[in-house]
Order: sequence, then structure tokens, then C-alpha cells
Amino acid sequence: MANPIDSHQVTAENERAAPGSDSAAGSPFAAEQAPAVASTERPHDTTGPAPYQVLRSLLDDRHTCRAFRPDPVSRETITQILTTAQRTPSGCNAQPWQVIVTEPPATARLRESLLAHIDGAAPATDIPFPTYHGVYRDRRRECAAALYAAVDVPRGDHAGTMRQLVRNFEFFDAPHLALITTDTAQGSYGVLDCGLYLTSFLLTAQSLGVATAPQAALATYSPFLHEYFAIPEDRQIVAGISFGYGDPNHPANGFRTTRADLGDVVKWHSN
Repeated sequence: MANPIDSHQVTAENERAAPGSDSAAGSPFAAEQAPAVASTERPHDTTGPAPYQVLRSLLDDRHTCRAFRPDPVSRETITQILTTAQRTPSGCNAQPWQVIVTEPPATARLRESLLAHIDGAAPATDIPFPTYHGVYRDRRRECAAALYAAVDVPRGDHAGTMRQLVRNFEFFDAPHLALITTDTAQGSYGVLDCGLYLTSFLLTAQSLGVATAPQAALATYSPFLHEYFAIPEDRQIVAGISFGYGDPNHPANGFRTTRADLGDVVKWHSN
């Protein structure tokens, strides 16, 4: 199988690691893997009013699910997620997102067609992928190392790395996919609004017991998705979200990523 992703591409929580790195092997997870993150627990902040505690718990407990059970999510529950996510704020209330949602058996047909496409096709995105450098590269490598350690893929195992990479395009066996697009004319701010929408989707799903995997990886083959879903050229593919009920016993779901300290990201100006 041709390498479906080049070195600067990733899948979301890492994947930005996956759909995708600047590694020597051309894989989003390969090369200079950092030690795996040992802890799978995130301490909850139990201070503050109840609404804050609920939100904090959702943020702490949510993770990118990389192995799903086949059980579909009911249309009623999916509609709850979409209805709540629609409350997402956006610049000038433009709401530039549009969402395509698949259900069985349509998800399986899409999976089969996409896998056939990437076997030899060159990656092509509507939105350029980032270049990871410095601390951003370090965080990405840490995440990749934790994933590979969890699924027992040692450094240098290129076949194992590729197998894990291709899992992105199998939607990690999820029964559903939500594909998010934006209006091209809205530019970077439209993409930003879609990012807000994606967060609302993830947290609402978490609150309903539905696992998610936000995946920039799926945007690596944007021309295929445009043709498959008849998406007009004035829209750009931002990302996909594989979702369903997670398999808690799968090793790929047994690690968690870290977050930077406030001192690394916040500067206070008081006078």
C-alpha cells in the first residue's frame, strides 16, 4: 500500500498524528519517539460550582478513541449531539459549518471505498497541513510514542507503524463518521468556527456516553471526499469525527495525552 500520508500530516488529538510529521520515515508517528506517558488518569478539579465541575469532568474524561465497538448510535442520540453542537458560537453568527453524518451500512461502504482510494493515491488537502517545530513537534512525538507503546509497535517497526496509520482511514472501526466542511470564502475564521463546532460535538457526545475520534487525517484525501459526497468546490473539508461506543479493553484506548502547564501558554499583564 502506498504511504497514505506524508511527513507533515496528522489525525487529530495526536494524529496530528495522523492525519499526520516531519519524521525521517515519512510517517506521522515515526522517528525520535519520546518516552510514553505512563499515567492514564487525569485528576479532576472538584472546586467550584456544579456546572464547572461537570464541564471539567467532560474535558478530563474525553479522549480520542482509537477502537470502537460495532454497535450503532441511535438516530435520537446523534440528533441530540448535532442539536446541541448547533448552539456553538461563531463570528458574526455566520455558522459556516456543514456536516455529513454516516450510519451503517453507509459507513462501511465509505470505509471500503476510501481504503481502495488511498492504495496508490497521492494525499491532497483543501487546507494546508501545519509544519511542526520546537515544542509542538515535541508534544506530537510524545503523543505518538504513547500510542505506539500502547499498541506494542516498537520504534523502527515500519510495517506496524503503517498498520496503525491506516487505522485512521478505517475510522478505527467506528459505525459513524461526521465530516465537517466550511465555506471557503470564510477563510481562516471559518475554519476557526468549525473548530469551535467540533469541540461542542466532542463534549456533547462525551456527555451522552458516545466516544469520538476527531481526525484531520481524513482531510488528506479531500478530492476523493468531494467526489464521493458531491461536496461543491466552494466548500473545504476541515476534519472528520469517527464516533460510536468505544472498546474500553482495546490497548489503543489505554493511554492519555498530557497538557502544557498554564505558565507555558499564558502571560499575565496587570499594570
